[in-house]
Amino acid sequence: MLWVKSLHIVFIASWFAGLFYLPRIFVNLAMVPPGSEAERARLLLMAHKLLRFTTLLAVPALGLGAWLWLGYGIGFGPGNAWMHAKLALVLLVMGYHHGCSVLLRKFRAGTVQRSHVWFRWFNEIPVLLLLAIVILVVVKPF
Repeated sequence: MLWVKSLHIVFIASWFAGLFYLPRIFVNLAMVPPGSEAERARLLLMAHKLLRFTTLLAVPALGLGAWLWLGYGIGFGPGNAWMHAKLALVLLVMGYHHGCSVLLRKFRAGTVQRSHVWFRWFNEIPVLLLLAIVILVVVKPF
């Protein structure tokens, strides 16, 4: 079980690293001056590659988490309501990840209407989600 847990932590950290940086690229894309096609193309390529790599990291992170939950029974039984809250937050992280892919498609199409300030705030969401998830897993408040 410790091997599975260790790998789960590594893939989660790697997945979140991508989720921390991808919206930062969106900030830069939102700030590209009109007519700077080379800069825009470079940032779009970076965002596309990072999203693809981040998605590849999410799959084993989620799979290993499911293995710990269902295979080893972590979070089952009385006194484990923290796991339900954690799983709800994991669903939000997955939704955030999907939202990033939707935003990237909009950037490619040139239909993004949001400012760089909005993307700066959007960039903080995975930090808050990770903080809440770690607190739930370590502290197990309920």
